[in-house]
Amino acid sequence: MAIRKIEHVGIMVSSIEQSIAFYEQVVGLQHLETIGHIDAQIRLAFLAFPGHSDTEIELVQGYSDQLPQEGRVHHVAFSVDDVEEEFARIRGLEPKGLDAEITTLPNGSRYFFFDGPDGERLEFFQSTR
Repeated sequence: MAIRKIEHVGIMVSSIEQSIAFYEQVVGLQHLETIGHIDAQIRLAFLAFPGHSDTEIELVQGYSDQLPQEGRVHHVAFSVDDVEEEFARIRGLEPKGLDAEITTLPNGSRYFFFDGPDGERLEFFQSTR
């Protein structure tokens, strides 16, 4: 197959500006660009980690506000170096939907979930691999 990587994950948002600020401040992504679409109602913003634009998050505003919660994206997982440090930092920001504790999988990998500004589920994941 010629498929090599994830290009981007698209997330439906209600306010592109609010979501850009959230993903920059909370997740550490860098805003690359905001563009229009051939449908004038739609705006797109692309974000990636600084120096690593091989996988991006695409924020989509104006496509539809009628999607069910799980229609936005089930979750987006971000690799972290220290899940306990990130859990404490995120808890201090008081996001909605924050897990009560860090979950440890049988293989030792650890993670927690919380909600983004439009209710999208975000996961910070520390792998044992």
